[in-house]
Amino acid sequence: MEGWKNQLYFGDNLEVLRRHIPVASIDLIYLDPPFNSNATYNMLFKEPSGDQSAAQIAAFDDTWKWGPQAEEAFDEAVMAGPPDLAELLKALHQVLRRSNMLAYLSMMAVRLVEMHRVLKPTGSLFLHCDPTASHYIKLILDSIFSPKNFRNEIIWERSQPKGHATTRFSRAHDTIFYYSKSEKLVFNPQFTEHDPGYLEKFYRHVEPETGRRYHLDNLLNPNKERPNLTYEFPPGSGTVRVWRWTQERMMQAWAEGRVVIPEGGVARYKRYLDEMQGTLVKDIWYDIEHLHGSSKEHMGYQTQKPEALLARIIRAASHEGDVVLDPFCGCGTAVAVAERLQRRWIGIDVTYLAIDLIRKRLADSFGKERAEYEEIGIPRDVPSAERLFKLDPFQFEYWALAAVGARSARDKRGADRGIDGVMNLRDEYSGEYKKIILQVKGGQVSVSQVRDLKGVLEREKGEIGVFLTLRKPTRQMQKEADEAGPFIDQGFPEKRFPRLQILTIEEIFAGKKINFPTWWSQDTFKKATRRRKNNPEESQNNLLKELQEPYDAGGV
Repeated sequence: MEGWKNQLYFGDNLEVLRRHIPVASIDLIYLDPPFNSNATYNMLFKEPSGDQSAAQIAAFDDTWKWGPQAEEAFDEAVMAGPPDLAELLKALHQVLRRSNMLAYLSMMAVRLVEMHRVLKPTGSLFLHCDPTASHYIKLILDSIFSPKNFRNEIIWERSQPKGHATTRFSRAHDTIFYYSKSEKLVFNPQFTEHDPGYLEKFYRHVEPETGRRYHLDNLLNPNKERPNLTYEFPPGSGTVRVWRWTQERMMQAWAEGRVVIPEGGVARYKRYLDEMQGTLVKDIWYDIEHLHGSSKEHMGYQTQKPEALLARIIRAASHEGDVVLDPFCGCGTAVAVAERLQRRWIGIDVTYLAIDLIRKRLADSFGKERAEYEEIGIPRDVPSAERLFKLDPFQFEYWALAAVGARSARDKRGADRGIDGVMNLRDEYSGEYKKIILQVKGGQVSVSQVRDLKGVLEREKGEIGVFLTLRKPTRQMQKEADEAGPFIDQGFPEKRFPRLQILTIEEIFAGKKINFPTWWSQDTFKKATRRRKNNPEESQNNLLKELQEPYDAGGV
């Protein structure tokens, strides 16, 4: 891993995959792409008219609509994608027409083609989805990865069902499709602790001299036509049977005392419990609980997946030092677990809110232990901030707010009521909550906008207002801000702070911050639980127990 820097990309994963990720460079891809959950996710698209939709500006909105981008993706997949994918999409077009479902499948298809390209021949892909589109997605995956490289349809049974069971059975599972790039792949079997009932039933024997529990396993071969495995055992018994093992191996186990013959029975193998790793994990995962508000690791991100789930996937399909890619990384569970398990990682997300959350999560989780990583696509100077504004004004707004520690105040419909961002802070002395209201402007600015912010500040009863601007303010704008007067904290009347502040993007890059009382504290996101890096003695079972304990506000 020496010389490697993990990578966190802010941008469209299709462009990042094409421009930055080399062919056959990734060992494992995990993705949880959004679709139709009425939740908030991490994709932004334009309306069929080409205009930005107010209903789609919220960070993490999961609306994939048919429009110019979807049509372009469909055409590209049909004309330049694998032949089987082209034929499949043309057939789906006949059935689905120009629907949102076809838009979703087209947008996913071109991305999955790129993911197939960047996987190593021994690499694997795990795609997490719900039943809404899973049947279509499997067809897309088959056409790109080939049905022969389909490994599993994993059913993750959540403990909390979705919906009421009045007209159907409650929905309580997600689907994870597991594909490999080729028939030669990395796979490490995973185990869980044995169920107590299973142990009582199958490991009921105890060796008196050692106290070791054991199970008597069948040694007979169900295939009766195996001449090389047909011989007399025990020696001199005159009984010839077809055995599972060769005679040489059977005699060695006999000499070691591992073959026993119960009274009146057939030879059986003594299998000790302490030699078994546990119960082999199958394709139905019922032992990993869905996150809820009381979970230690829950960060308030609606589609957040448990670390134990990602740990199982990453352990199963990669080794230490391998590269894990999450192209829809959301709140960063995959990259955080990859970091802890000493894998290299690449995360991509199209919203700055997600990027900022991941940065905080890594810092909170690992502190000084955290490996260095590059942040790519994030504005580093005024010209790059201007490029972001031209590309996507809403993402520019999210980035500018996050740069000063604020969060977006827009609702699902995109309405801002004259407020782009807000900082809710707590006075450490009085215990009262204080509010800072922000407006963000990337285009031309005028004195009337500062005057409007002054009115919003009065209406919302905020303590301080901040005008964040990409352009330099005019003298009239600064004069209007100064005329708002100072904010005076009643607990410290000698302290004065500008009630209306103008802060430029250039000043932010120079290190200037919002001027407010130092005794006002803020936490934008819930802090992630501190995690240790991979420990050779740490087991999957211990991780499951640790992560699924209820959150203890006094002990975390």
